[in-house]
Amino acid sequence: FSLRVCGSAVEMSHELHHHKDEDEGDGGHQFKGVNKGGVLQEVRIFNDPHLDTNKCCTLITKLLYLIGHGEKFTRNEATGVFFSVTKLFQSKDERLRRMVYLVIKGLSPGNDEVIIVTSTLTKDMTSNNDLYRANAIRVLCSITDAAMLAQIERYLKQAIVDKQPFVASAALVSGLHLMKRNPEVVKRWVNEVNQAATDKRGPMVQYHALALLYSIKQSDRLAVSKLVSTLSHQQLRSPLAQCLLIRYTVTVMSDSSEQGRQYYEFLESCLRHKSEMVICEAARAICDLPNVTARELSPAIIVLQLFLTSNKPTLRFAGVRALNKIAMLHPLSVTACNLDLETMISDSNRSIATLAITTLLKTGSESSVERLMKQITTFMSEIADEFKIVVVEAIRTLCLKYPAKHRTLMTFLSGILREEGGFDFKKCIVESIMTLINCIPDAKDAGLLHLCEFIEDCEFTFLSTQILHLLGREGPKTAAPSKYIRYIYNRVILENATVRAAAVTALTKFGVSVPALRGEVVALLRRCTRDVDDEVRDRATFQLALLEAEDSPILHKYLTEARPFSVEAVEKNLTEYTANGNFSTPFDLARTVALQTQQQAVAAVTRQEAGPKPESGPASGGSDRPVQSSVYADMLNAVPELAGLGKLFKSSPPTEMTESESEYLVSCVKHVFPEHVVFQFTINNTLEDQALANVNVNMDMGECDGFEFHTAVPAELIRCGTPGVSFMCFTYDGESCPTGDIACTLTFIAKEIDPSNDEVDEEGMDDEYQLETVSLTAADYVLQVSVPDFRKTWETMTDEFEMSSAFTLPPSIKSLQDATKTIIDVTGMEPCERTDRVSAAAKSHRVLLHGVFIGHKKGMVIADLTAGSGPGQIDLKLVVRSEAEVISAIIVSAMT
Repeated sequence: FSLRVCGSAVEMSHELHHHKDEDEGDGGHQFKGVNKGGVLQEVRIFNDPHLDTNKCCTLITKLLYLIGHGEKFTRNEATGVFFSVTKLFQSKDERLRRMVYLVIKGLSPGNDEVIIVTSTLTKDMTSNNDLYRANAIRVLCSITDAAMLAQIERYLKQAIVDKQPFVASAALVSGLHLMKRNPEVVKRWVNEVNQAATDKRGPMVQYHALALLYSIKQSDRLAVSKLVSTLSHQQLRSPLAQCLLIRYTVTVMSDSSEQGRQYYEFLESCLRHKSEMVICEAARAICDLPNVTARELSPAIIVLQLFLTSNKPTLRFAGVRALNKIAMLHPLSVTACNLDLETMISDSNRSIATLAITTLLKTGSESSVERLMKQITTFMSEIADEFKIVVVEAIRTLCLKYPAKHRTLMTFLSGILREEGGFDFKKCIVESIMTLINCIPDAKDAGLLHLCEFIEDCEFTFLSTQILHLLGREGPKTAAPSKYIRYIYNRVILENATVRAAAVTALTKFGVSVPALRGEVVALLRRCTRDVDDEVRDRATFQLALLEAEDSPILHKYLTEARPFSVEAVEKNLTEYTANGNFSTPFDLARTVALQTQQQAVAAVTRQEAGPKPESGPASGGSDRPVQSSVYADMLNAVPELAGLGKLFKSSPPTEMTESESEYLVSCVKHVFPEHVVFQFTINNTLEDQALANVNVNMDMGECDGFEFHTAVPAELIRCGTPGVSFMCFTYDGESCPTGDIACTLTFIAKEIDPSNDEVDEEGMDDEYQLETVSLTAADYVLQVSVPDFRKTWETMTDEFEMSSAFTLPPSIKSLQDATKTIIDVTGMEPCERTDRVSAAAKSHRVLLHGVFIGHKKGMVIADLTAGSGPGQIDLKLVVRSEAEVISAIIVSAMT
């Protein structure tokens, strides 16, 4: 409830209402045809000795209209209008005086002009007319500077505790605006504001006083906590102030875990407030609490369920909207409301009905999917596209939650795809079907056929090209790829040039990947060489020549291979290559593997350090992507002790080494070089009265053979709120990949900080702090790099260093999907051909992995998973090929 009483808006609405009858009789609004030149000419009426107050009010309204619509006045024009307006202070008409206040605020006069009206406004502040007093306060506070503000400060303090609520609210709202320009002045009003916050003169006074009091104290967490704690034990008269207090309580709870139970009890007590506004705000606040339990949610859910049966649409909307949000994190807690939600599907308010449907889709069980779809079918034809999009997104989420129901949900999506709708609606459906195809292997054939039928009548070029690209990528991998050829070639005949070009490329991919169809594809491409569009004709000619050459490596290189690097990375490597000046060896494009650009790396580091990363789902690709970028390389090169280590191969995501409530927060990033490993420790000191000097991390490499100490770079001084970085560097032979757990201890000199001058004492005490262990694994030495044709790459790789192993996975791995994720995480390699996704009904699964290890040696894995005879038993057969024996050995060792 970010409410503010804006006097100018209220008063202008009164003035516009005064002319309502005149507007309706004109056949158009009174400002039609108003221009700045004409208004400036009319301003002369302000100088008449006998003022016509109605004409003056109308003219000021026109001025405000021009100002509100962004009309610019020159300095001379604004000054002329201002001096003319000041003469209207001679009038005693209240309505005209209010308009004068508004136009002075709108003109924003300079310091020289302000002096002219200051005395008049100050006189109005002390008049007996409350209307004059309140408006004069607003105007003075908006146009005055810091020097003049000191002169009227005592009047403002008196106004805050004035017995007239209108005047007190004006002073408090002016204080809120002044906090942005002169906070040091407003902070001296804290006693008067405190008095207004606990006074019961009027609800708006209490609301504005609480807002200003929080604004004054918000930089002092302890003061805010005390304010919330004090007011939570009082019954505020104003419902708006109570809502504001609830929001401040949630802010305090998020900043500190202390007194959490006391604050929660206050929120729960607000659920029994007589104001529906307060009840709604309290329920929403409880639902938004971090780490809230089902038991703590229960009172809020009960209140929101009562809202669902209210005869007021606003309460029904508030209740279903809050439940919709809760259902994303706590679906089981909302299931008790499902019966009430089902009755709301037929609500006359379509917004309420849409939220009810999407909430049911989030909380419904697998057995209720068919029933929900029947209810939604009739509902969809009655709502606008914007609501349909919300429903489609909820259905997509439900299908990913219950993959076994993909046929029912896919049929529903294909049905509404054939109905009338705009681009955004159709795009949402197409993207949902594509997501289901990518994430649910069993849904691929049905999804592709639905999309093929859609493009027969699709009017949107963008969607047609997207679907054709998907068909070219996924169609050749299906059991019967030939059935898609007809749909694709129809686009060549019937569509515009952009779609025809996309169709030619899709056809070519079928010819490359399915040799049995190559002859048919070549015949179709020959027809395309006579196309009227240059792009279509050139694509067909080029791709036809490649297909007829039947050179498999060339075909894959130019037509199907993805480019696993970014343009920025290629540019950077070419610059380094030319700057080096050694052209005896050719530039190796294969080594330019930039999984993230510099901007993506910075964003990834920020996300990692901001909080723990959620577990990846079945469609996430398993392991975390390495942060491979020049960001870390440039940072390490800036450290003199680490500048000569060579080219950075890989940097890991940050790993937390302490609990989030610890005095010292430490995270570690591992940087792997050709012959060195650098451990970067980022240390945060949370103690305000203590500084850490000569901060280092001692590492026990006893369980990690193959390393020798190289250098240590300690952090010189770490204060509270300013993180420091220390480094530990070790060498290894560059051929092996040492792995193991490393015990770590944070060592430092603790020095006190003098609170009077904020200086650090010279003397200190040696101290240490035990950290979690750091693990070096095989995944730290490999880059995730995909290959477009795994089988071809596997066959071309030598089997000289092939190794195999077979064993049963631990009982903690209970499904094929869990086993797949574990294999990807442990090896750190890239899953190829979407083998990271497992069908829910599968009894066996094959995982294909590829990666580039340190020394730019490739490694490949074929992992066959089979559900064993025992409950939860999964058998694994592993075959590894690589370009070095040590690589094969480390992969097998990591899995065993």
